Amino acid sequence: MTVDKSHPVDARHLFVNLKKKGWTRWLPFLIIFAVLGGVGYIVYRQLVVVPIQEAKRSVLTHPVERQSLSITLSANGTVKPERSINVSPKNSGKLKRLLVKEGETVKQGQILAYMDDSNLQGELIQAQGQVAEAEANLQKSIAGNRPQEISESQAQLDEAQASLQKAIVGNRPQDIAQAQARLTSAQASLSKAEDDFRRNQELYKDGAVSLQTLNQKRADRDSAQAEVTEAQQALALQKAGSRQEDIEQARAVARQRQQALALLKAGSRQEDINAQRAKVTSARGSLKSIQTQINDAIIRAPFDGVVTKKFADPGSFVTPTTSASSVSSAVSSSILSLASTNQVVANVAEANIAKINLGQKVVIKADAYPGKTFEGRVNQIAAEATVEQNVTSFEVKVSIISDSQNLLRSGMNVEAEFQVGQLKNAIVVPNAAVVRQQNVTGVFVAEADNKPPVFTPIKIGVTVNNKTEVLSGLKGNEKVLLSFPPGSRPQSRPRGGILPGMPGGRSSSPGSTPGGTPGGTPGGAPSGGGAPGGAPPLN
Repeated sequence: MTVDKSHPVDARHLFVNLKKKGWTRWLPFLIIFAVLGGVGYIVYRQLVVVPIQEAKRSVLTHPVERQSLSITLSANGTVKPERSINVSPKNSGKLKRLLVKEGETVKQGQILAYMDDSNLQGELIQAQGQVAEAEANLQKSIAGNRPQEISESQAQLDEAQASLQKAIVGNRPQDIAQAQARLTSAQASLSKAEDDFRRNQELYKDGAVSLQTLNQKRADRDSAQAEVTEAQQALALQKAGSRQEDIEQARAVARQRQQALALLKAGSRQEDINAQRAKVTSARGSLKSIQTQINDAIIRAPFDGVVTKKFADPGSFVTPTTSASSVSSAVSSSILSLASTNQVVANVAEANIAKINLGQKVVIKADAYPGKTFEGRVNQIAAEATVEQNVTSFEVKVSIISDSQNLLRSGMNVEAEFQVGQLKNAIVVPNAAVVRQQNVTGVFVAEADNKPPVFTPIKIGVTVNNKTEVLSGLKGNEKVLLSFPPGSRPQSRPRGGILPGMPGGRSSSPGSTPGGTPGGTPGGAPSGGGAPGGAPPLN
């Protein structure tokens, strides 16, 4: 046997190789053991540790709080205008101009339209002339007669008095002498005429003159005789003086002139002035009537509002209508429809009307504007109830005071929340924390150091939204449970808010129906209790 010394063997290297061969043999067993251990830990964590942690996390608590809660009463309502009328003229006529459009906002006194008034302008001028005439006559009566008229009447009176005096005194001697001279002259003319007639009569007998000449001389004699007679009569009248009848007639004329002068100086009687003043009043009344008709031809807005409907165009014939006429009946007669500021008209149940007062604050909500509220105040409560489908309610009108953009439109359905009261510094807990255990209402109060929660009986008051008032049983510094591990939640408090006869008797907040429901809170208390999210109570 030959030993090869050229390749010596290291004993340590040989030992390591032998050791590696041993570990290689046990390595699969070690890997299998490690995998089994990891799977076991995962299974243990999923089946034991995780459920415990999730159960701990599922138990939610909430601190008891002191808050001031507003107690509200809900009612359904409708947005309606405070006033709504159909605008039409006072007198039938043709529409001349229309100045507004549908949807336009107008102010009180703003001109909406003009009616045709051409037929009234002539009557206006005539009435103005009658007023001027009546006023002139009145001024004449008040001022009296002019000085010139009085002077003229005075002269006529003086003339009449002079004639009277002349008649009373009779004729002057000079007049008598003048009449005597006329008689003497007439007698001389008669004597001459008689001589001529006698001479011609002798000549006619002798045939010296013709018969014609004789007749002429006879006529001259007769004429002279007549003049003598007339002069004699005139002389007799002059000597006799004025007759009594002439004196009385002259006296009457003088008296008449004197009365006329007195009337002129006295001026108009008060009765005549009053009569003239009455004529002026009558004339002014006629003028005012015409002016009123002309003013009525100018159609103005009776109040601030919005033009909701137009019924007529220029050139249409329109007639007067009543303010209460319906829109359909006013189409052929009215000019337009005008609505004033909107308000909310809500129907409040008879059982709740005592909680409503004038000036009460109201929160208004509309489905058209989710999440947006409007402020209002009660401005009228109906004096008489209305009954519809055997439900008695009262109509309450609410003025809208926070809708500057006029978002609430007529006809919208809204919900009105009346602020009927307020709880100040009240102890409240979430509705979900209130449960019942063995017919006792209470809450579970969380204990420190991971101790089990303790059921604490409480006396509850009103429920406002998701908060419930605690009248007694809690101090205000506790934490109550909102959730429980699965399968461990006790029975929840029955829904329906305050039960009838519960101490306090206060109304609750929104969510009620008018008058309440059987088993619920009278006066509109909302439902409370239950798990978050509206889960039904457990029995």
